[in-house]
Amino acid sequence: MMKKIISICLAVMLVGSVCGCAAKAPAASKKTMPVLTETEIPEQQWQLDATFPDWMGYVSSDYAANNHIDFISYEDQGEIYLKVEEPCSGCTLYINGQEVPTTKIEAGHSYKIDISGITVNGRNALQVSDVTEGSVHVMIPYPTVIEGTLEDAGISPLALDLIDRIITADIENGFSSAQLAIIKDGKLVYEKAWGQVRTYDEQGNPVDAPLATTETLYDLASNTKMYSANYAIQYLLDQGMIHVEDKIVDILGEGFAADTIAIDYEGYDPIPLETNKEWKANLTIRDLMTHQGGFPAGPQYFNDRYDCATQYFDAGTGNLTFVGTGADEAAREETLRQIFRTPLMYEPGTKTMYSDVDFMILCYCVEKITGKRMDQFLDETFFAPMGLAHITYNPLQHGFQPEDCAATEVMGNSRDGHLGYTGVRTYTLQGEVHDPNAWYCMAGISGHAGLFSNATDLAKLASVMLTGGYGGHRFFSQNVIDLVSAPKSEYVP
Repeated sequence: MMKKIISICLAVMLVGSVCGCAAKAPAASKKTMPVLTETEIPEQQWQLDATFPDWMGYVSSDYAANNHIDFISYEDQGEIYLKVEEPCSGCTLYINGQEVPTTKIEAGHSYKIDISGITVNGRNALQVSDVTEGSVHVMIPYPTVIEGTLEDAGISPLALDLIDRIITADIENGFSSAQLAIIKDGKLVYEKAWGQVRTYDEQGNPVDAPLATTETLYDLASNTKMYSANYAIQYLLDQGMIHVEDKIVDILGEGFAADTIAIDYEGYDPIPLETNKEWKANLTIRDLMTHQGGFPAGPQYFNDRYDCATQYFDAGTGNLTFVGTGADEAAREETLRQIFRTPLMYEPGTKTMYSDVDFMILCYCVEKITGKRMDQFLDETFFAPMGLAHITYNPLQHGFQPEDCAATEVMGNSRDGHLGYTGVRTYTLQGEVHDPNAWYCMAGISGHAGLFSNATDLAKLASVMLTGGYGGHRFFSQNVIDLVSAPKSEYVP
C-alpha cells in the first residue's frame, strides 16, 4: 500500500490558574519598583476600565470593596494607565498589596505605570484609595505572550529532552514532521520543529525536501472548528450580535427548513418530512456548537464537485501543478443550497453526533451576520490585531509557497489512486486543505476545516481563552468563556 504523508502540529498550552484569589507575590528579590511616566492614553480596548473612587457606580462608606478590583496578568509583564481628572491632586495606589508611588501625579494629566516587576501569574489585586477630589480613571490592557525560558515556567529540561527523543525516533522511523510550542503564564518558553515538510513522492519513494521549521504551516483539519467558527461565534456573542438560542432560519432564511427533502438514513427510523422541517426550523446556534444539530457526520457534498479542480503536467519539469482554488463563490452558494435540502437524522438536542456540517453552517451564519467571508473576518478580528503572521486559510493565495507547508497526503483525494474522477487531486497536497468538502465545496474556507497555522501562532491564539483578550484588543468576556467551555450538562436554555 502506498505510504501516506503524516504530519502533526502540536500547540501545547500549559497554564497557571487565572481564577480565584490573587496569587502570592513573587519573592522580594524579584521585585522592581514600578516606573511612572507621563503619556497620552492610547485608543484601544481594555481588560479593566474603571473610575475611582466609585467604580461600582456608587459610593458607600461601609463597603470597602468599592476601592478594590482585580485583573489578569503574568509575571514580568503588565502596565497601568492613569488619567487624573480635575480637581484630583492625589491618590494611593496598591498592586498586590504593594504601594505604587503616586506623589508625582497631577490633576489633568495622564500616566503609564510599568508594574511588570510586581505582577503575579493569574489574578492580581488593584486598590485605589484616598482620592482627594474628582476621580482617577484606571485602564489596564490584556496580557500578551512574551519570550521566556523553561526555568520561568518551572519545566524541567529533562522533560523536553524526553519529548525530543520520542519525536526524533518517530522521524527516524518514517514519521514526516512535527512541531511543538509551549506557552505558560504568558511566556513562550519552548518551540522546535522536527523532520521534513515532505517525505515521499506519489509512488511512495523517499524524497529530499526542505526541513520543517517553527514557521512551517500545517493543515489544522478539525482544529479549525475551534479557532474559526467557535472563536467567531464567541466574539459575536460578546458583541451582542447573536445569542446561542438564535434560530438558524432567522439567520440564513426560511429555505433552510422549507427546502428540506425526504431521505431515509440507513439505520435510522424514517422521519416524516414535515417533522424534519419543523426540527430544522427550530435548530439553534447552541445545537450546532454542541454537535447536537441532527445532521449526518460528513455528507459528501463534493461528489459532484471534482471537476472544479484543474491540473496540468509541465513536461519541462515533470511536475503536476494545480490551477484554481478548488471551488469558487458559486460552489459555496450551491453547497449552502444542498445543506438547505439535507434532512436531519435525529431531533436536535437529543443526541451528540460529531458533524462537519454543523460547523459549515456556523461559517455561513458568521458570514451572513458580519457581511464578510470567514477568512476576512478572522484576519481582521483576531489574526492581524494579535500580530499572527503564520495562520491563514489558503496559504498559497497569501504569500506562502508549497515548501512553507507540511504535506498532508501523497495522492490528494484519490484514496491512493482508487478514485479517478476528472479533476480529483492526485498530487501531494502542500498548502491546500485536505478535507474534500472544504476544498471542493467551500473554496478552502469553512468553519469545519481549512485553517493552516504553525504551532506558535496557534498557541498564542489559544491563550486568549484564558484572558479574553490580547494587548489592546478585547475578544470575549468571562461570561462568554464560561458559557462555551461549560460541560453540556450545565447548559441551561
